[in-house]
Amino acid sequence: MCIWTNTMIVYEDVNMIERTLVLIKPDGVYRALIGKVIQRFEDAGLKVVGMKMVWPSKDMASEHYVADEKWLLNVGTNAKKSYIEKGMDVKESELEIGNKVRNYLLDYITSGPIAALVIEGNDAVSIVRKIGGSTSPQKADPSSIRGMYSSDSYQMADEGKRAVKNILHMSEDPVIAKREIKVWFSEAELVDYKRADEKIQYGT
Repeated sequence: MCIWTNTMIVYEDVNMIERTLVLIKPDGVYRALIGKVIQRFEDAGLKVVGMKMVWPSKDMASEHYVADEKWLLNVGTNAKKSYIEKGMDVKESELEIGNKVRNYLLDYITSGPIAALVIEGNDAVSIVRKIGGSTSPQKADPSSIRGMYSSDSYQMADEGKRAVKNILHMSEDPVIAKREIKVWFSEAELVDYKRADEKIQYGT
């Protein structure tokens, strides 16, 4: 909570330390990028508090990419807009497109092993997404993980009837992060500890 006084702003009950989920997808695992991905997050002062290798089942993937109508409509709307911009004749509804994209994602994430990570740090959700880069590798900043290690595109993915191979999944916001972490990790699998540089970074 922010409190205004005559001379200064006082912040109370502010805790910006967050946890977020990162999945290094099968293309990232098969291309031996796990270490490079983790190093990028650790170099930014973020901390790995959970890590495991998993070959996801369809049930587990379905729990992650939950068939929520709002999410499906959002995905379908964005995809339809992209199709129209390319001059494609789109006859499917946003919901139909959203379901199609979800099925592509389910096939993609269950196609091989993944590395599941829980990352902790100040504003971890937004910092992780900045370091990871745009969902479309073509639009990702060249210095981001997706910009450096992927050149796939929505056009190629659409032609191949598959999901874009973009190395990572990263939680969209703190609320989604809490839900997604519970899909992949039990509370006992998450570790609390202090990194050697935390006192320098945060003064704690």
